[in-house]
Amino acid sequence: MTTLRDWLQHRITPARHRPPDRFDRRLIAPMVLGSVLNPVNSSMIAVALVPIGRALGASPAETAWLVSGLYLATAVGQPVIGRLVDLYGPRRLYLAGTAMVGGAGLLGALSPNLGVLVAARVLLGLGTSAAYPAAMHLTRGEAERTGQSSPAGVLTALAVSAQTVAVVGPTLGGLLIGVGGWRTIFLVNVPLSLACLVLGALRLPKAAKPAPAESPASASRGVDLVGMALFTALLVSLMLFLMRPRAADWYLPVLALVAGAAFARRELRVPAPFVDLRVLGGNGPMLATFLRQFLSYTTAYAFLYGFTQWTEEGRGLHAAAAGLVLLPLSLSGLVVSGATGRREAVRGKLVVGGLVQVAGCLALLTMNSTSAIWLLAGVGALMGVPQGLNGLANQNALYRQADPARTGSAAGLLRTFTYLGAMAASAADASFFTHGADTGGLHHLALFMLAGAVLLLAVTLIDRSLRDLAPRKA
Repeated sequence: MTTLRDWLQHRITPARHRPPDRFDRRLIAPMVLGSVLNPVNSSMIAVALVPIGRALGASPAETAWLVSGLYLATAVGQPVIGRLVDLYGPRRLYLAGTAMVGGAGLLGALSPNLGVLVAARVLLGLGTSAAYPAAMHLTRGEAERTGQSSPAGVLTALAVSAQTVAVVGPTLGGLLIGVGGWRTIFLVNVPLSLACLVLGALRLPKAAKPAPAESPASASRGVDLVGMALFTALLVSLMLFLMRPRAADWYLPVLALVAGAAFARRELRVPAPFVDLRVLGGNGPMLATFLRQFLSYTTAYAFLYGFTQWTEEGRGLHAAAAGLVLLPLSLSGLVVSGATGRREAVRGKLVVGGLVQVAGCLALLTMNSTSAIWLLAGVGALMGVPQGLNGLANQNALYRQADPARTGSAAGLLRTFTYLGAMAASAADASFFTHGADTGGLHHLALFMLAGAVLLLAVTLIDRSLRDLAPRKA
């Protein structure tokens, strides 16, 4: 008799003999679903910050840690897990990470206070750090197996799905809050986690046994725990100061400086560093890509979190209504991603993305508490354009610039710079919205964003290496 497991194995798992010249499309579903776990949790929280603050009696500076906690965890977790993916293969890390997402979602839904809620967000950050490096590792492996020099369709699917979920997230979060309160945006992670676990267990290939040079003992020595600790100390001390800068806390930037110097010294000396600064120093184009990623997402996340909080407090909209106002952001991002996804055109996308970010920041300076709803939606639509351009352009650039043997690690680092941008945005929101998300704070935030957008444009225009990017053989 045919069992349910036999039927699932027959219908869902990859064929025993994969087409030698085509990407194994059965991998796409777990790759995409796992990769969207981080952006969906990153974006849904935007409309929940104000309701959570009201329910738990927390200020904007305190609820900002719900953003920073997740990104602090992912900034540390992505490079580490990316390295482990390169060593052990994607399956084990993918399954462990997505299981952690489900547990963190349940913890968040049951949280009695802000501290536990921040802990749940940290666990979410760690859990969502596995899927993207795993997906990039699988993509590289399939490119080498099939001999395809440019799996542009798969890279586009990953980028567009992440961008789609990121821009739809606020609207989805607003609808969930309207139906069941802010706890539902945590609870939704449980079914998403289960779906990832089923797809991952049935479709992802099992890794071959590690070679003697990559035994568990030698691999564990490849994880730089001291470097991780110094990097974490650098970020935490810097974030504590930036989110509430005071003269009395002068020791925090000093601590950050000392931790940063010790981190750089160690990473330049150890054979298997947490962040290979020597590779970054010898690969100027990739370093420029990381900088552009940081600048792009500092502005993008400052808008996502800051503008959303302002629509609820400064403009007086309900969370569900604020989510709907951001729907044009979703639509414009989707249209632009779909229209341009298969054409790499890295430099052109970054130039247009930078120019539109500048225009969007200038438009924010005209906002006030009586601004019409259609005007708010129009600004959202404008800011959706660079979200459909910048991330995909930087991902395509990195794919050309990174060492093929360390694609998972490089992908983890790219995401790390994304999260560093989100943390900078969170610190800016906390700094400018000290007493609530009012219009004055929004205008100061817009000037901060404008500076980042102008710098992004400048870095893109002076980078000559972008003109020479060409498909690299697998």
